[in-house]
This record gives sequence, C-alpha cells and structure tokens, in this order.
Amino acid sequence: MKTDLTDTTASKINKALVKARRAIGTPAVGMVLTLVIVTDEENAYDALKAAGDASREHPSRTLVVIKRVSRSPRDRTQSRLDAEVRVGADAGTGETVVLRLYGEVADHAQSVVLPLLLPDAPVVVWWPVDAPLDPAGDPLGALAQRRVTDTYASEQPVRELTARADTYAPGDTDLSWTRITPWRSMLAAALDQVTCEVEAVEVEGEEFNPSCELLAMWLADRLDVPVKRSLSSGPGLTAVRMHTDSGPIVLDRADGSLATLSIQGQPDRAVALKRRDTAELIAEELRRLDPDDTYASALRFGVERLNPSAPFPRPSAPFREPAPKGAPGSVADKPVGDESASEGSVAAESSSGEPVSGGSAGSAGSAGSAGSAGSAGSAGSAAAGASAELAVKAPVEGPAKAPRAEGAPSASLKPVPSGLSGNGKAAK
Repeated sequence: MKTDLTDTTASKINKALVKARRAIGTPAVGMVLTLVIVTDEENAYDALKAAGDASREHPSRTLVVIKRVSRSPRDRTQSRLDAEVRVGADAGTGETVVLRLYGEVADHAQSVVLPLLLPDAPVVVWWPVDAPLDPAGDPLGALAQRRVTDTYASEQPVRELTARADTYAPGDTDLSWTRITPWRSMLAAALDQVTCEVEAVEVEGEEFNPSCELLAMWLADRLDVPVKRSLSSGPGLTAVRMHTDSGPIVLDRADGSLATLSIQGQPDRAVALKRRDTAELIAEELRRLDPDDTYASALRFGVERLNPSAPFPRPSAPFREPAPKGAPGSVADKPVGDESASEGSVAAESSSGEPVSGGSAGSAGSAGSAGSAGSAGSAGSAAAGASAELAVKAPVEGPAKAPRAEGAPSASLKPVPSGLSGNGKAAK
C-alpha cells in the first residue's frame, strides 16, 4: 500500500502509517529498529532497494531523507515537506517513508525525523553517498547508535580514510570495512592451521578501493609486521600474500568470485569469496549495534604507515659469498709466486686445470739457457697473477678454472706438466 502526502507534517505522516497498517490487517508494530537513509534523488532507488532486501532479515522502519534543491530563489525561501508512505508488499517486511525536504527545512532534517523514530528501538543512519566528514557530529548522526558510511563512493577514498580516523566516534563503521569480512575470516583461519611467525605481508587490489587499505591496515595492526600495498587491475581485492618462516600463505582471487588458498605443505583449496551486493552488506551491519573496536584500531593505524621503505622479501636464488682467505677451495690463497723455491718457479694453473711451472721450462725445453728460463718464469708470473685476480672477482665453488691470460708463454716456451713424469716417477 502506498500513500502520497504533499506539503505535509510529521504528525500527518504518523497518522498515515497507522491507517495503512490497519488497512492491511497488521495494526501491531513488529519492527526492531529505525533505519535512516540520507541520500540524493539519484541514488535513492538503489539505497531503498538494498534496504528493502535487508528488511527481510531485520524488519525495520526505513526513513529516506532526500534534500531537494529548489530551482528559483523564491522557492528556496519556502519550506515544504512531501512524503511517500509505503506499507505491506511495497515496503518489504517493514515500513518505508520517503521524505523530500524543500527550502529551509532541508537544513533541519533532524526535526522532521525525530517524531518518526520508533520508540525504544535503536537507530541506524546510513549515508550511501556524500557522507559528512564527522558522522557523529552531524545532527542526524547524533540521533543514532550506529552510523554507516561508504568511503568507496567518495572522490578520494584514501584521503577519506584519514578523515574518518581523525573524527572517529564509537558507533561509526564503513561498508568498505564490511566488504572484507570474508577475507579477514579466511586469513585468520589459515593462520590457525599452521604454527608459524609472519614476517611480511602483501595486499594486492585495484587502485581506488579503500577496502584494500583497510585490510592492509588491519593486518599490520594485528600482526605488527611490514605490509606492502600493491596495485592490480581488480576487481576489488585480488590477493593477499603472507611470508612466514615456514613458507608462504597465499589467498588469491583473480576473478572476483572463487579464490584459491595455498599453504606450504598442504594442497591448494578453492574458497568461495564472491563480491557481495549492498543489501548483504547493510544486512551484516544491522546485525550488530555495538561499537566495532577492531575497525577503530585498524582505522587509526594510518594509511601512511603502509608500504615501508625497507626492502620487501622476494623469493630468489641463494646468494653465495666468496670463500674467505685461508678456507679450503679459496683461489686467493693459492701460491702465485715463491721466490724462495729452489727451482725459482711460479705456480699457476693451465686451462685444463693442471699445475705448470715456469722454471721447469728451462730444463724440459730445447733452449735451456738461464735467460730462457727467466723469461718463461716472468711470463708465468704474469699469467698466474691475472688468473688469481679473475678468480677473486668471480667466486666459484671448488678449485677455480682460470682462463689463459693474454700474456701467456709462446709456443717455444710452452710449459709442461710438473710433478709426476710420464712413467709415474717424480720429475727431477
């Protein structure tokens, strides 16, 4: 049943409600709360539809406050109140009153709403769009126990979160916070399954979505770890990655409906994380009328404390330090010259890995003069020094394979293996 009232008062609206209830055969009032929706004409239909769907779970009297802008200066000086009363099938399981305020009465909406509130019933005020910066300080917000806003509908959602933190009062909440309830439940359940310590967290989602910041602030506040906020193409939240000392824990939702939970050492599981509509969100908020301390703690953590300057852990190949001096396999400690040796040789390694001696070239080669041996030793020293320098710059495991230097001995002074001779006896 629907009743239209033009240029009316709050008293006439109450009488119309009583008459409508008697006409449909339900004179008793069975509502549990009063829901006040403050919106504009453009968003009134969607907000009213969501409230009607939520009334099946929470029968309530819904008051829709629409502040109309008068066209001419003369109309702005005239105050008028128009109302539309809906009872029965047109209002779901409760009652709906659409209030359109013109002129100066639009600045005093609380005086119109106050006589229409259900006696001895809690009051919830919801701003689908254009919420005040201080909901508790708003005249309509002062009438309510719970004040519901939606930072996702604002032009600058991240800045809006900072303003909400500065003006927070017990009873304030946000539908952007309500959207991440399944995510918070799933992440808490995942951490209950393993014994680990979280080291860092990454939250991935679309850019202008305050739910991503709220989830990141909640994780940083509860886990006391650095949290990185990264961007994706959406929709909404797409992934949460927790780096722990026992392996990564990843909750990934790429399509907006079905997510995958991955825990180290366990098989991957599919999780239903669909994006909920406004009716489900407002129904969840109407289930509790006490202050949400968890939301307050996460909100006051601060957006500016996300994305720490410290490097974020990424899986990569293990880094191997060069072998220190004196350690086995250290190339830097291999002898590159021994002036006190009886042969006057300089030890080096050939490209095949066999030790060579520049001093033995004089006894093994056809030209065995002292000058030839000295020049061969000098060339061997240069090659050994270049090989050692290259080996120190490029750490390897085990004995180093030094490349042949440009100053290597010529073919006439080609070094031969020293140590054991061809017949297995020690070379003299």
